[in-house]
Order: sequence, then structure tokens, then C-alpha cells
Amino acid sequence: MNIQIITSEDGSHTLFNSAINEHYHSTKGAITESQFIFINNGYEMLPGRSRSINILEIGLGTGLNALLTSIRCEKDNRKVNYVAIEPYPIAVDILSELNYPGLVGSCEERNRFWMIHNVPWEVPHIISDNFILYKIKQRIQEIELQKDRFSLIYFDAFSPEVQPEMWTKDVFEKLFDSMEPGGLLLTYSVQGEMRRVLKTCGFDVVKVPGPPGKREITQASKPKIL
Repeated sequence: MNIQIITSEDGSHTLFNSAINEHYHSTKGAITESQFIFINNGYEMLPGRSRSINILEIGLGTGLNALLTSIRCEKDNRKVNYVAIEPYPIAVDILSELNYPGLVGSCEERNRFWMIHNVPWEVPHIISDNFILYKIKQRIQEIELQKDRFSLIYFDAFSPEVQPEMWTKDVFEKLFDSMEPGGLLLTYSVQGEMRRVLKTCGFDVVKVPGPPGKREITQASKPKIL
């Protein structure tokens, strides 16, 4: 078994893949990292008047980003259509040991974690009143994405050093085309080559302060049409 469960510094679990020597989330705090990068600097940055938004996640993984987004959109009464791409799902026996359900709040919110992982692939499912999930079990390179669709992209693949095929110009061009003008892409990486590729694809790219243990993260936006 290449996957080990590790308790991060905020008490939430992350996973360690020994085959590639990489964690799924920060050891400084898995929930803290996901909340800071993708909710605080992504979801919350969208205009409040956008009552219905489309989100694309590259790397469903543990489902933590989807879970936190589903909780937040219910509090905001904001409709979210959430598309999650994950070609290599985590085994059920490992998911069953993760402690996110016990940390996130009410029984209803805890149940969403299991719904996120248990609903079938390639079919849209209503997870809650405001959260519709569509999971795709394919590689991003093999998928055709609708143009100008997504308001927000969570780019949460393994690092460029471990998974270089995910951080290419072809992938980021596809994502750029799939975003609506003014949309945001968030990722934990600030690698110089990656930021240069994003700019080549047309993104406006900035580094913003990161969560505990990470000085900066990347926030990239698709310019609005004037």
C-alpha cells in the first residue's frame, strides 16, 4: 500500500503517497490549507451578485475541496455546479478512515462527504440544495470542456516535479478556454515556469499570501472583455 494517513498540524488528515513522495495536502493543516487557498482566495473572491457559479476541480482526491465548497455555498444560498476530474480515485477503505466528516460540523454536512465519494461517475447528482456534483473519471488531457463555462478552477494536481504532464501549456490553454471572462484559477504552486506558462496562455497572474507553511500561492484570472 503506497498511501498512508497522516495527521496534519490542525488535526485534520492528509494522505502521503510514498510511491511519489508527496502529500495530498499540507502537513501544516489540510483543512486550513484547502480553506485558505480555494475558499478564501477563490470562492470568496467571486462577485457576490453571482448567485449561480460553475466550478471545476482538477484533482478531486480526498474530496476535501468539494466538501468545504458545498458547506460554504449552503451558508451563502449560492448555487454551485461542481465538476471534479479525478482519473485515479482513492480506495474506499482509505477514505473511510479520514476524519473530515467529524471535523466539519452538522450531521448533514458530514453526510455530504460520503455522498461526494459514493455517487456514480459521469452523472450529475444533487448533493444538497445548492450543490450539484458531476465527477469525471478521466485525465484532463482526454476531456473536451465547454468554452467560457467556469467561474472558478481549483487546480490541485500533484506538484510539477511529480506530475509534470499536468502543468503544460496544452492543459492550461484548455482551462483558459473553459473559463468565463473574469474567472479565477487557484493553485498552491508558485513555480516560475508554471507562472510563465499561465501568462503565455493569456492569464493575468499574481502571487498572494499563502496558508501556514507556505509563503505564497498563485491566483490567475482570465481578463474580462471590455
